[in-house]
Amino acid sequence: MTRPALKASLLSPQRGLGQKPLLVVGPSLGTSSAVLWGQTAALLGDNCDVVAWDLPGHGVSPSAKGTFDVGELADAVVGLVDSIAPGATFHYAGVSLGGATGLQLGIKHGERLASLCVQCTGAKIGTAEGWLERAETVRNQGTPVMIQGSAQRWFAPGFMDREPEVSSRLLHSLRDADRFSYAFCCEALATFDVREELGSIRVPTLAVAGVEDGVAPPSFAEDVVAGIRAGGGSARAIALDGVAHLAPAEAPARVAELLEDFMGGIDNE
Repeated sequence: MTRPALKASLLSPQRGLGQKPLLVVGPSLGTSSAVLWGQTAALLGDNCDVVAWDLPGHGVSPSAKGTFDVGELADAVVGLVDSIAPGATFHYAGVSLGGATGLQLGIKHGERLASLCVQCTGAKIGTAEGWLERAETVRNQGTPVMIQGSAQRWFAPGFMDREPEVSSRLLHSLRDADRFSYAFCCEALATFDVREELGSIRVPTLAVAGVEDGVAPPSFAEDVVAGIRAGGGSARAIALDGVAHLAPAEAPARVAELLEDFMGGIDNE
């Protein structure tokens, strides 16, 4: 395995890093973080520096050259932060695979985190067999084969009609993702299971779920919180009505408000 190369985008106004708290945001499989987080970042940008990273072969990140696991994605995120703000402590918020990466950050690099917000994710997502089958399908047929199913999983009923531009841009991100990198991400999810390690997370954690999410339902967020609390950590869960699997795109104002309150409470302690 090789640590994947990741690239980042600044989603908040241009200014010298370090003047505001740093918030690093991560993507869901098949998405570009700039699209997924764009509206939420616009609402947060006056109060924090928002830096978004993309999965290998997605958005601005180069294609993966080989297999990796979710722990190595977490290592790569820390390396990316060090390339722009060496040694900085940062807030982190990630969706789905980006949220799984957040849990690994809490487990492996907790000393670097000021807070952790995991969204639409779990300590284990799906089955190994399901992910390996998807990896093989996309490797052979390309990412467009995933568009119809992803549209059904990603968005709550009615969202695509209400927000055709956002949903279209997200589905275009999926279409444009590198098929082999997408497959490597699926294989990383096939081996991801940190249920027994949640108790080692000591950073304050907020687990956000969508009530309409069939991939990572609210029970997943509650299980993450229970696992962290069992080890003595601080965590709470919240479920958003009318939201499925891409909370920052589906409910940017609610997610921004949650993050602002959560990070603000920690920064003011």
